[in-house]
Amino acid sequence: MTLRTLALAAALALSGPPVWAQSPATAPAAAPAAAHAGSFADNPIVYFVITDRFLDGNPANDHSYGRTREAKPADDVGTFHGGDLAGLTRKLKDGWFQDLGVNAIWITAPYEQAHGWVVGGNKEFKHYAYHGYFALDYTRLDQNMGTEDELRAFVAAAHAQGIRVLFDVVMNHPGYGDLRSLSEYVNQPKTDKKAGVLWAGWEQATLRDYHSYIDYNDPAWLQWWGPDWIRSGLRGYTEGGRDDLTMQLAYLPDFKTESPKPVDLPPLLQHKPDTHAKALPNATVRDYLVSWLTQWVRDYGIDGFRADTVKHVEPASWAALKAAGVQALADWKAAHPKEAIDNAPFWMTGEYWGQGIERNAIYDAGFDNMINFDFQDRAREAVGTSLDTAKVDRLYSDYAKVLAAPARHNVLSYLSSHDTALFDRSRLVDAGSVLLLAPGGVQIFYGDETARPPGYAPSGDKQQATRSDMNWDAVDSTVLSHWRTLGRFRARHVALARGVHAKLADAPYTFSRITADDRVVVALGAAAARKIVVGNVFPEGSTVRDAYTGATARVTGGAVALTPQTNGVVLLEAAP
Repeated sequence: MTLRTLALAAALALSGPPVWAQSPATAPAAAPAAAHAGSFADNPIVYFVITDRFLDGNPANDHSYGRTREAKPADDVGTFHGGDLAGLTRKLKDGWFQDLGVNAIWITAPYEQAHGWVVGGNKEFKHYAYHGYFALDYTRLDQNMGTEDELRAFVAAAHAQGIRVLFDVVMNHPGYGDLRSLSEYVNQPKTDKKAGVLWAGWEQATLRDYHSYIDYNDPAWLQWWGPDWIRSGLRGYTEGGRDDLTMQLAYLPDFKTESPKPVDLPPLLQHKPDTHAKALPNATVRDYLVSWLTQWVRDYGIDGFRADTVKHVEPASWAALKAAGVQALADWKAAHPKEAIDNAPFWMTGEYWGQGIERNAIYDAGFDNMINFDFQDRAREAVGTSLDTAKVDRLYSDYAKVLAAPARHNVLSYLSSHDTALFDRSRLVDAGSVLLLAPGGVQIFYGDETARPPGYAPSGDKQQATRSDMNWDAVDSTVLSHWRTLGRFRARHVALARGVHAKLADAPYTFSRITADDRVVVALGAAAARKIVVGNVFPEGSTVRDAYTGATARVTGGAVALTPQTNGVVLLEAAP
């Protein structure tokens, strides 16, 4: 994350805001009211952001807990880069998310992470928990993310715009035992040569000798999470199993969320003076995690969760989390009626690796929605080097048959992901069309709307390349304008998400989506000044509006005559 220089700021004061801060030139001056937006659950437009890689709104928190950056990009790929909640709030106030039609922001887990680093890739980089997946204390906000007041300001700014806030949550595992955190909370007893599990001199550890400073056989490991809490294979702990529910994913310690045994606070939190964690009577590991995670909902009005690694936690734990989340959000809304967006219940989506669009038993564990792993590959095939509209129509038809109203479930489809790959950066205009016009819900991965380039890709962990810093100084204005126009159109029309899909013409490819109270017609690949078939979607003689250009036309003979925008996209809705 880099801030603009004073020279650039001075130039902007003379020339006006940069193109990425302006409304797109092709967008009409005014758009119709969101009369047919539908409920959030029916039409989620979720912006997924790795907070640390988005915008540095408060440089004072950049080096919390002694975290540092590295000089070379290859070495710096796994450090904290400075993005924080204050940066998100700034972009909310700038209208960045509203301009995209976004109605929810999913942020990486903001609670306190492992303080130090572990060995990343093939001993290639220092891997910090910038992504939120190495939890240390679920009850405290990570200082790199900001303060409690900054979290409240972020939620308030989002809610004021009708945008929900979703936390990424992890119930499968805490973080690794990193040197710095072990030195702070598992550092007993001390001798001349050792301090608990660490050998003297650990502060000088490098990528090559990191593990030589840790005594994995020392009984002091029992003062970490403790064998009642996790499987780890350490001395005195249970080994990880071989099934999805008991395995140690990526060698991380596995929470015993299925255990019925009441437990005390984990030892490391008993030794952590600033934790908010308190002993709960007769509470299991599951009870503690559910209590800790939903306290964020009760305290701050968090609207929903994205659940990580769903297949590695038993459904009963997810059901318990959802039930507690529903109650916690209801309590918060009762206490803060003027700050709530609406009366909709707590919402939950989940990452179950390989899940597609079909409804299956996992939804019954409390999920309103699931991440759709089918879309990325099918979109890649349809977009190709030139848009294959036959494949696009098959994709849309297949999805609408499953997801159109009155379907009882929904999905989030995506083009790019921190866990898979970035979509071809040269094809993000057509890809944006395919995503933002798709049935079901959609997830925008930060920087797909700006053509954010990939970062450095270590040989042992190439997915780090998907998590590069937001390209504020090199935004692709053509891509951004297109995504904004499509996103706002989608936000007005639940028919795109839940409507019955029908192809109306092959050339240009034209389709309709219709629900009981909303209807749209979309054309892709339309040439200049031509007729667009609308059939009987809009009444003969009625006036329709192309949301891409703002032009209006009268329906005559089941068609309208329009001059499309140069990229050939036509977005028809009833004129106000």
